[in-house]
Amino acid sequence: MLEEVERWLDRRSWSVADRPLERILAAKRNTKVSVVLPALNEEATVGDIVAVIRRELMSEAVPLVDELVVIDSGSTDRTAEVAAAAGARVVARDAVLPRIPAVPGKGEVLWRSLMVTTGDVVCFIDADLRDFSADFVSGIVGPLLTDPDVDFVKAMYDRPFGDTPGQGGRVTELVARPLLNLHWPQLAGFVQPLGGEYAARRSLLEQLPFPVGYGVELGLLVDALHTVGLDALAQVDVGVRKHRHQDGLALGRMAAAIYRTAQLRLSRGHLVRPRLTQFERGEKGFEPRTYAVDTEERPPMAEIAEYARRRVA
Repeated sequence: MLEEVERWLDRRSWSVADRPLERILAAKRNTKVSVVLPALNEEATVGDIVAVIRRELMSEAVPLVDELVVIDSGSTDRTAEVAAAAGARVVARDAVLPRIPAVPGKGEVLWRSLMVTTGDVVCFIDADLRDFSADFVSGIVGPLLTDPDVDFVKAMYDRPFGDTPGQGGRVTELVARPLLNLHWPQLAGFVQPLGGEYAARRSLLEQLPFPVGYGVELGLLVDALHTVGLDALAQVDVGVRKHRHQDGLALGRMAAAIYRTAQLRLSRGHLVRPRLTQFERGEKGFEPRTYAVDTEERPPMAEIAEYARRRVA
């Protein structure tokens, strides 16, 4: 590990307990905090997450979160209804920037969320978390409110796989961590580089391109490093993350998209064929299934005319 990263780990890696809520609230002043949950068919969990945030972080006693928005990415279940009933403002993905046709993908939803939120600090939380704790929000928002030199904060946590501790994050260990260590060794200190819980200043997010799919977390992390430098990045230990795990085939598609995102940042020249073939056993043996790998990226939001007009207004 680079000596620079070892120093960074001492300086920019914290526990949620390092910043009590009282300290965070005292530092908040006029800073507005938005929490965004990207959601696609998450009726089983989204309501509980919204309820916890509203109860523990949006009360008169603890007014940490000013805006709580669920961006529904075309759910076919009761995700939107459940989120609204729990107290979130629900926005349909396709209703945001309608002149730009939406494409499937988490990154697409996160990018569009900048258009319908107003917080100076924007906090992203995945909508499939179980046993959700408000520490996930206060932990990663805290450094942005107490330290003006910090611009981007990732959550770190244990990720159990079923009943086995520490075995979650398979794509992180097999793909993302090797890529970061080999090509961006300054980022080797991040425990959960692909984690979906992170917060950043709007002034940074609006400058960054957003990969539309699975590569969004790696892309934002790498681009944030190049934009503001390592010392402006941080991570906070928030405990344990429990969520729905995807099957091996889905993880393969995720890995391909993450590799593609890394490749785009390593070279803007010749790129490999953005397709992935996997095999599933069918009636006649193993049958190939070929998928397109997410390759599209949205430009920095600051370049979008509607966003620029909103800021002037």
